[in-house]
Amino acid sequence: MKKIRAAIVGYGNIGKYVLEALQAAPDFEIAGIVRRDASNIPAELKEYPVTGDIASLQQVDVAILCTPTRKVEAFAEKALALGINTVDSFDIHTQIWELKCHLDTVAKQHNAVSITAAGWDPGSDSIVRALMQACAPKGITYTNFGPGMSMGHTVAVKAVDGVKAALSMTIPLGTGIHRRMVYIELKDGYKFEDVAKNIKDDPYFVNDETHVMQVENVDDLLDMGHGVHMTRKGVSGKTQNQLFEFNMKINNPALTGQVLVSVARASMLQKPGCYTMIEIPVIDMLYGNKESLIKHLV
Repeated sequence: MKKIRAAIVGYGNIGKYVLEALQAAPDFEIAGIVRRDASNIPAELKEYPVTGDIASLQQVDVAILCTPTRKVEAFAEKALALGINTVDSFDIHTQIWELKCHLDTVAKQHNAVSITAAGWDPGSDSIVRALMQACAPKGITYTNFGPGMSMGHTVAVKAVDGVKAALSMTIPLGTGIHRRMVYIELKDGYKFEDVAKNIKDDPYFVNDETHVMQVENVDDLLDMGHGVHMTRKGVSGKTQNQLFEFNMKINNPALTGQVLVSVARASMLQKPGCYTMIEIPVIDMLYGNKESLIKHLV
């Protein structure tokens, strides 16, 4: 069996868990790691090529993008232009459609596949929401996150001028409404009030109740646990009062990393273009013989 050669682009929290998921997957091999400081090679990467440019890696089938959301587009464009498939966990829900359309054009130009918004939300939760709606086409679905650390929101806060370190916690208030609790260490020379306002004005936070607090040490608060509780109450045919619930408690970057690897596997089976997770067969994400999978899961 020819193994899928995957490159990890970005080696932060998610990249480290992607490495573990790839090491555990029997159908993958690691083509290399792309990071800003290619001279800094941690012990766990010593056996792999480490570079600052994906073009220098050999025979890459798929690039797993573990970069901040706002850098996904540029990294995806570069990999796709090389004919390399890409998967990412872009998580700004309101911008997914536009990104998908753009990457669809780029992917088709270079006979490659891109799968975007492939984390756990958006991502695996999107599949659950779609299934709930298929079961009850009329109704309302509420997605309640947390309590827990939001990776995307935390990265967004760290990018705000004046922030030395940050943690963004998501607190569910019910019916899909959330409170964002943001803890920051402030760089010297900045006013807390100005930095807090810039955080609240960021698209990640502008639609939620957001509280920003200055602390001495963010690491003392750090916990990568997270979760989601989804409910849908709706109508199947003409029968009302159908109720569905989905609940999970997870390590945030570990689940994101595993989903990215599963979707990287699926990218090898799609036609050129860009997809979200609800557009690709779930079975394509699984390792194994299709007959055995169907006999086991159906």
